[in-house]
Amino acid sequence: MAVIVRVWDAPTRLFHWTLSLCVVGLFVTSQVGGAAMDWHFRFGYGVLTLLLFRFVWGVYGGHWSRFSTFVVGPRKIWRYLQGQGKPQDSVGHNPLGALSVVTMLALLSLQVASGLISDDEIAAAGPLVRFVSSTWIGNATFYHTEIGKFILLGLVALHLGAIAFYYFRKHDDLIISMITGDKSVPIQAPSTHDGAPERRRAGLIFLACAALVSSLVIGLNG
Repeated sequence: MAVIVRVWDAPTRLFHWTLSLCVVGLFVTSQVGGAAMDWHFRFGYGVLTLLLFRFVWGVYGGHWSRFSTFVVGPRKIWRYLQGQGKPQDSVGHNPLGALSVVTMLALLSLQVASGLISDDEIAAAGPLVRFVSSTWIGNATFYHTEIGKFILLGLVALHLGAIAFYYFRKHDDLIISMITGDKSVPIQAPSTHDGAPERRRAGLIFLACAALVSSLVIGLNG
């Protein structure tokens, strides 16, 4: 008998959709270039703020959003791929989904970091270029524009493909779950706390992350 469980708290859902919009904005502005690069940097700072928030929320957030709940080792991932997963694997991120999340966060962090020290030698330069050598700038720029961007696009395509697979083959609508926060699961499982106290805590954490990034940007550009 299926049970409805609140899996994704509001802060995690808001993070997910805001990050998605920022990534789309980053890609579009990178293709347009020119004056749009000002917005490219704004989206980049937005992603940096969101990543900082997610790393903190992964420790202090709702039950199913915590890294300790869903990050697993390669042995458990391999068992899941062999069809030997346990029922509780289907509540939050399953082992394969957890690997995707960790990989996405790591690659986005690397993309943002490389962007901070990139220089197109025309009109756009990251705020940290003056602190690193020309070799680092060249390597970071090449990775940011020629490698990292396309790796992320490939990962996004895999993510969308996985969503389609679970929807059509397993009748599991992951999009609706990330909108409502609720999920139908085959076992009794704890619901994540998603009340006003948790949302206030998330808001304070996000404001602290935004203040940190803002002070960094203002300090470097001031």
